[in-house]
Amino acid sequence: MNNVKESIQSSLSVDGAIGAAIGDWSTGFSLGQVSKDEGAFSSMQLEQAIALNSEVIKAKNRAREGLGITSPIEDILISLKNQYHLIRICEALEGVFFYMVMDREKANLGLARIKLRQIEQALQV
Repeated sequence: MNNVKESIQSSLSVDGAIGAAIGDWSTGFSLGQVSKDEGAFSSMQLEQAIALNSEVIKAKNRAREGLGITSPIEDILISLKNQYHLIRICEALEGVFFYMVMDREKANLGLARIKLRQIEQALQV
């Protein structure tokens, strides 16, 4: 699990990152989470976000399959007025996903996607 902690911690180096977590979308369990500021987005909120966003992934997979789309989901972006929530599905580890919360004014989505892809490639569970 040390690699999971290192991976989550390194995701906070992304500009605008507030918090990040790694979860298993098939069970809704968090494998680990970290927040820059517990007041802004606590570990408890990140655990809850993993469980709830697992349902988002499942729903999007059902929609994709219902539409006959065979290409797998790479990521899902949720844009709020002051935050971005980025969900990245791990290609190498089935059922695993990254969840990152970013300050919308400070975030660079392109760089965040590149950084999460790099972290994913080094992740071992």
